[in-house]
Amino acid sequence: MNDYSQFAKLSPFELKDELIKLASTKKEKQMLNAGRGNPNFLATLPRRGFFRLGLFAVAESELSYSYMEQHLGGLPRIEGIEARFERFVSDNRDQEGVVFLGRAISYVRDQLGLSASDFLHEMVEGILGCNYPVPPRMLRVSEQIVRQYLAKEMIGGQISPQDIDVFATEGGTAAMTYVFDTLQKNRLIKKSDKVAIGMPVFTPYIEIPQLDAYGLEEVSISADPEAGWQYPDSELEKLKDPSIKIFFCINPSNPPSVKLDQRSLEKIADIVDNHRPDLMILTDDVYGTFADDFKSLFSVCPKNTILVYSYSKYFGATGWRLGTIALRRDNVIDQAIRNLPEEDKASLDKRYSSIVTDVSALRFIDRLVADSRTVALNHTAGLSTPQQVQTVLFSLFALMDENDNYKKTLKRLIRRRQAALYAELGLDTPDDENSVDYYTLLDLEKISRRLFGDEFAAWVRHEFSPNELLFRIADETGIVLLPGRGFGTQHPSGRASLANLNEYEYAAIGRSLRKMADEYYAKFQQTHR
Repeated sequence: MNDYSQFAKLSPFELKDELIKLASTKKEKQMLNAGRGNPNFLATLPRRGFFRLGLFAVAESELSYSYMEQHLGGLPRIEGIEARFERFVSDNRDQEGVVFLGRAISYVRDQLGLSASDFLHEMVEGILGCNYPVPPRMLRVSEQIVRQYLAKEMIGGQISPQDIDVFATEGGTAAMTYVFDTLQKNRLIKKSDKVAIGMPVFTPYIEIPQLDAYGLEEVSISADPEAGWQYPDSELEKLKDPSIKIFFCINPSNPPSVKLDQRSLEKIADIVDNHRPDLMILTDDVYGTFADDFKSLFSVCPKNTILVYSYSKYFGATGWRLGTIALRRDNVIDQAIRNLPEEDKASLDKRYSSIVTDVSALRFIDRLVADSRTVALNHTAGLSTPQQVQTVLFSLFALMDENDNYKKTLKRLIRRRQAALYAELGLDTPDDENSVDYYTLLDLEKISRRLFGDEFAAWVRHEFSPNELLFRIADETGIVLLPGRGFGTQHPSGRASLANLNEYEYAAIGRSLRKMADEYYAKFQQTHR
């Protein structure tokens, strides 16, 4: 029997690589990698718009001045750009991406009340990448549009977009890195401070606080699988502890893929309002756009919450590296900086004195930008302008989709995949109004119990460690699942992404897992005669 204990300390994503190696050696079986959440769907219309906009932008560059033989153009001009674009749209009405751009200009001008010329000029310069990002945090018109998108999808219109500041980042992982770093640099978290982590959770939230650079003491806020993966009040009560500096949360969760229900939102808001007005909250809401009637913690605790959102999953844009950090302008993080001891303030004055004359007025979100480029290179900070243009086009695509047709289509797609998996497994599809279904967490003990009873489930748990079961699944079926235990779950489970394979492949996963369960049940019966 193979010994898999050597892999016990690996994070789920490194362990996944070992599972892939094992599953790939089975020539007689097709490897089905349901271990990673990279979607196999993507939004095409805003991409068409991006590439068509690029052609218009190059023409604008050549209009400025051109040495055609040498393929040399100049910086685009704002004067008359709106009329030239209208002519471009009229001349190319048969191109779907061009029609989208024409509608986007109308929306920006008529619905958002922004200058069409300013928007066009920013987009043209941006897609050409011919200037540094200015301001470095985010291009001016672009930020206003992304604010509208975040307000619609994450906040439900409960906070004015004008009260939100946004920092465009290289995906959600960069956003997390920047937040952790600037919290530490600004003495808002220190070694041995307590950090509450909503469990189960994306593993970096478990691993980063443990790094020597941070040395934080983790306090688990554990969701209850028997209560639909919601946090019991008894767990949330831990947040009343004044020694807990910050609460990290993924909403909807990863891997259970469940959004916080209204009770949980209200409970956390009550704790903040009446017990912990100083509590900082970091919420990663990348899966929120897959949920029905989603509300971010940012909507109920706006002064306390740092919102991280990535465009990667919803728009199929993991390779684009598009993320945001959003903060309400009036927030407790800036207040905490103002309340630092004078010694800490003096040290921070020295750190940021090269970029501002009054460091005390430098807000946390702008410190994030500076720290992302080691302060000294603040003037060259910022997400590349072509990336910001694609971010804006994704945002406008969603804002203009009044009936949420794209969103409804994605929800149907992943839920059909889930139904196919469970039908072949021989179980009812989980039904939870708070479930997002981007992932499904296969509780191996519970599945064993539902298929063949309590005794068989107890035998499985006794005979196999959680990771060993996943290696056996990879070895015997060619299927790769991520370990739920690595995400902070307290039982043997495997996370299957419902985003990266096709429906018939999820049906094949269900059949293979059921066949394996039947074979193990036969062995169980032989040993219990």
